[in-house]
Amino acid sequence: MSQTPPRWDLSNIYASLDDPQLQADMQAVIAQTQQLAEFYQSELLPLAEKDLPSSEALAQRLNKLIDELNTLLEKASTIGSFLFLNISTNSFDKQAEQLLSRFQIDMVPLDNLLVQLRKWLGKVQRALPEALQHPGSANQHAFFLLEEAEQSRYLMSEAEEMLANELTLSGGTAWGQLQGVLTSQKTAEFELEGKMQQLPMPALINLRSHPSAEVRERAYQTEMVVWEELKEPLAACLNGVKGESLTLDKKRGRRDSLHASLDLSRIDEDTLEAMFSAVRASLPTFRRYFQGKANYLGMPQLPWWSLLAPLGKSTQTYSFDEARELILTYFGSFSPELANFAHTAFAKNWIDAEQRPGKRGGAFCDSIPGVKESRVMCNFDGSLDQVFTLAHELGHGFHNYCAYKAGKTPLQTRTPMTLAETASIMCETIVFNAIHEAISDPQEELAILETNLAGSAEVVVDIYSRFLFEKEVFARRAKSTLAADEISEVMLWAQREAYGDGLDPNVLHKYMWTWKPHYYSPQFAFYNYPYTFGLLFATGLYAIYAQRGAEFVPEYMQLLASTGEAKPVDLAARFGIHISDQAFWQSSLDVLGSRIERYLSLGQ
Repeated sequence: MSQTPPRWDLSNIYASLDDPQLQADMQAVIAQTQQLAEFYQSELLPLAEKDLPSSEALAQRLNKLIDELNTLLEKASTIGSFLFLNISTNSFDKQAEQLLSRFQIDMVPLDNLLVQLRKWLGKVQRALPEALQHPGSANQHAFFLLEEAEQSRYLMSEAEEMLANELTLSGGTAWGQLQGVLTSQKTAEFELEGKMQQLPMPALINLRSHPSAEVRERAYQTEMVVWEELKEPLAACLNGVKGESLTLDKKRGRRDSLHASLDLSRIDEDTLEAMFSAVRASLPTFRRYFQGKANYLGMPQLPWWSLLAPLGKSTQTYSFDEARELILTYFGSFSPELANFAHTAFAKNWIDAEQRPGKRGGAFCDSIPGVKESRVMCNFDGSLDQVFTLAHELGHGFHNYCAYKAGKTPLQTRTPMTLAETASIMCETIVFNAIHEAISDPQEELAILETNLAGSAEVVVDIYSRFLFEKEVFARRAKSTLAADEISEVMLWAQREAYGDGLDPNVLHKYMWTWKPHYYSPQFAFYNYPYTFGLLFATGLYAIYAQRGAEFVPEYMQLLASTGEAKPVDLAARFGIHISDQAFWQSSLDVLGSRIERYLSLGQ
């Protein structure tokens, strides 16, 4: 792989961090927040203190609320995304860091106002259904308004919520930011291809898919040394984030932090249990896959450092141009509109794929409402796995595209994580199936199946271990802080529960908790199971596409455009899918199981 992967272009959002328009927009957000606060005080708050007006009069006030809130959120979200995108690819940028800190402080009044509005909606909840019958913006945002009113029961007093909004900037949010800085700026000395190099941690982690077992093992051992050095400050970060979540969830009347996560995901505990029951039933099949992989590699048991080892004819690497052409071709086989979207993303430099110090690990896609675009970040190393990752993140961008095309507002696109992964995994599946169907060489088939199953196993088996880990961490953190070594012990326990005899129990990854940013969000605990939901839900949708063909695509795009306006159970029902039924989840896992059986048969 000779071509250097690209860096993204943010200049049409704002020309730079010094752009006068950025400064003007930051001031505009402050002014618009004040105007909306005055409207709330004069036009909305009195309605909850006396007899409500006619449904039509209430609807008119709600219309104005929705219109002004959408305008404000579009501008604020665009500013926040621009600053985050700068920091995520260069945590050394002190100017961006300071601007983001200033912006977060400026946003506290808006966060406080949103609390007041949610409380007010709870007070007028009984009058909302009739008022929302009248045409207008409120009617078009009925789902948002009714959901906010329902969630108002889980608020502390206004004074307490406002204090929490201010304190999190130097509490849970600050701990999460510290974790990002520590893990993104750390480098490790590593010999690769005969040269000593200073590798950023994402590049070192990506060596898990290196074709050389010797390189993979050395990279794993180097990684262990790095995280051992950083474990104490990262343990403090985790304790800080989880402590804040526990305190606020208790004060807000939540059963636990999982309860809050389920509401954010817009599913209930029965649906989660139906999915995990199917997952637990599938674990023996995945363990057979791990054992089969160990056999292919000539190992008695699979060590953690070979979980992502390539097999078959999978030593091929891709230049970024080759990855682009492959993705465009296969996206086009599903939908010309999907391919056109991806072409735009590549042509207009919406993608930052280069590995470098100061850049965060992993990958993500961010929506930029002010310009109706997306930006994709990944750490492209030329592997087939990274080709799939690129397709995955472009799927998120296509999701945003569908919402923008449908004219959806910021309040209509508040998509739960459970549905946020639908389009991304669908795009991964499109690329995988297209490659798989074109293969005739068994060794090539083994390679593509291995790449797919390694990813699926991570989303099913490893995500289950992360769920167990986080649940146990919350239980222990409720009693006291956890020492770094205790956190690592919990991580090992969770991995053994999920992987069982599929892996070498003596070569696991006790420091997986250190570098995964998902554990460090005080606003969203259990940032894990939605990935499993997304994989299995998208797998079920793809099965429907395989039956119906091109006529499925418009309905699918409509689904993507609507993910902020209905619960997953209702959207799934449009396609005859019942997500509270374990049988649905099992049917999707059976698809993965059949791939495992084919994978194992290639070695016979």
